[in-house]
Amino acid sequence: MSNFSELVRGDRVRANTPPEINQAIDTEIAATVRFYAGKTYYEIGKRIEELNMEWDIERHLEANAAIFSFVGAILGLKWHRDWFILPIIVAIFLFQHAVQGWCPPLSVFRRLGIRTRREIEVEKYALKALRGDFDIFSDQDSNINRAREAVSQSGNI
Repeated sequence: MSNFSELVRGDRVRANTPPEINQAIDTEIAATVRFYAGKTYYEIGKRIEELNMEWDIERHLEANAAIFSFVGAILGLKWHRDWFILPIIVAIFLFQHAVQGWCPPLSVFRRLGIRTRREIEVEKYALKALRGDFDIFSDQDSNINRAREAVSQSGNI
């Protein structure tokens, strides 16, 4: 399974992202899960720890908004007041994102492969199932079959 649209239904960022970008992210998730099918429980655990630390798109948006607002305010105070337009634009983008679930910077972030929290959670859930955290997968014979089952069952989140 490489199309996770059903698993992340209701995700406003995905709804406003071109399908080819969503598909590329979904394909990357599936490839990662398949890759870890042949790894040890320790290696899978390390990847889950990495996923716990991964910044989602909301966090990237917030951090960049803070940086650009700060830079605009400093430049406005130090050089010319025209720079105060930058924090205003950032505020408009944040408001637009809050209302619509989309703003221009999100297109750039998505093209860079930055994922939503739900997309990260889908991969994490599949890896936990692959590792055997859920009893229903304990009787699977091969890691590859467990990987396929984990990805297909991750819709239960």
